[in-house]
Amino acid sequence: MKTENQQSPVITLASTDEELQGILVLQEHNLKSQLSADEQMSEGFVTLKHDLALLRLMNQPHRHVIAKLNQQVVGYALIMVPQMARHMPLLKPMFERIEQLTLHDQPITNDRYVVMGQVCVAKAYRSSGLFAGLYARLAETMKPLCDCVITEIATHNTRSVRAHEKVGFKTVSCYTSNATEWQIVLWELQT
Repeated sequence: MKTENQQSPVITLASTDEELQGILVLQEHNLKSQLSADEQMSEGFVTLKHDLALLRLMNQPHRHVIAKLNQQVVGYALIMVPQMARHMPLLKPMFERIEQLTLHDQPITNDRYVVMGQVCVAKAYRSSGLFAGLYARLAETMKPLCDCVITEIATHNTRSVRAHEKVGFKTVSCYTSNATEWQIVLWELQT
């Protein structure tokens, strides 16, 4: 519970290398490889580890959504355009499946969607509405530019699956890659 003197994180768009470095610090603390099985189950996790050069590249043409408190990044939502597929070979299976999807009986072409590259909220700010706030800012930013946001979630990352469902994501495809079952989820912005 927040007291009167506590500030709330500010949700904004990443614009500096310091903010991108803040994303990397938060990401490192929440990587699946850094967490026990119990923590993964109860708190969720992120799978991919990025570097500063890749985050800079991903931050164009659409900037990442971040939550900051006292200059510290306490949450982020990474946005990727479909053209990032060539820079991220581990995501190739997801991008191949996205190419087969339709929305209202029309193919989902590259100009109709962005990919949620990863979303993470610092442990102290979970269940505070910050996750939904990151996505609200993302929708505000992207709604004039595309129809939907698509991402994939490891099926056993139940906290993330539930959080995305609450925002409005719907499962549109499932597949298995490297012994992990994945759900491709879609959030329609143009409703």
